[in-house]
Amino acid sequence: MTTRYAALLRGINVGGHRKVPMVELRELLAELGHGDVATYLQSGNAVFTSDSDDEKALGAALERAIEKRFGFGVDCLVRNGTYLRAVADACPFPAASLEGRQLHVTYFSERVGPERLAPIDVSAHLPEEFRLGDRVLYLYAPNGLGRSKLAEALAKPSLFKGIVATSRNWNTVLKLVELTRD
Repeated sequence: MTTRYAALLRGINVGGHRKVPMVELRELLAELGHGDVATYLQSGNAVFTSDSDDEKALGAALERAIEKRFGFGVDCLVRNGTYLRAVADACPFPAASLEGRQLHVTYFSERVGPERLAPIDVSAHLPEEFRLGDRVLYLYAPNGLGRSKLAEALAKPSLFKGIVATSRNWNTVLKLVELTRD
């Protein structure tokens, strides 16, 4: 059975560093045997179909191929369309009444328990808030991510040591849901 996936690449094409042209990313995914390949924006979002049901193996294969082609490592999370829809549907914030820049989702390589976030004084960052979901963190930042002190606190490497994390704004979250519909 063929499944539609999104590949979420972490930290490419930011400030002119770790450049991965989207044309070449599409070619690379096709060379790996995937079908219906497309990319969205320049920030590392690709969709494709595969007969595999192993998201970790798909991500690892793409990581190896990127390193071989471009000469640097890139963390890559692969998630199927059903999961992406479930993440969007489970949003604990009133997404329909917010601007896309006010709501972000950080996808994790594995489950993150609340104990990891215990060092953060949530009340010190209000009205900004976050909630954990299924291998994701939802962040409400009413003034946008660039001005968010809570996002800054959440970005401390010690909080998510050993876990791959990559964030997308709500508009991108919804677009990836749309692009991975069966």
